[in-house]
Amino acid sequence: MKKLAIVCLLVVAGAIKSFGQTKIEAKDAGKHINETVTLCEKVVDGKFFDNSQTTLLNIGAAHPNELLTLVIKGDDRKKFSGDPEKIFMNQKVCITGKFIDYKGKPEIIITDAEQLKLDKN
Repeated sequence: MKKLAIVCLLVVAGAIKSFGQTKIEAKDAGKHINETVTLCEKVVDGKFFDNSQTTLLNIGAAHPNELLTLVIKGDDRKKFSGDPEKIFMNQKVCITGKFIDYKGKPEIIITDAEQLKLDKN
């Protein structure tokens, strides 16, 4: 019975944490560096770099005018059911992750497919 109670508490705590996530717009990404947030926007540009096994997805505008870049590295790309630069191109997605600054622009490193979902709204 104690184990069941502990499991229930963990599930509730996880649900509260996900509902408590800060939701922002891509234009405000630079104001939230080092914060974990959620945003829903359209992927407008993307590319897979074979030599580094890195995928870049740009939000808000095509490179070099993107508001935010999503970075999927090496083995993390294999966690998706297809090529992220094809699956998400021109699609509205919801992203949850920690913003970092890369050369003056915000980006999120995607390490799990659960961080990047098609927006069904």
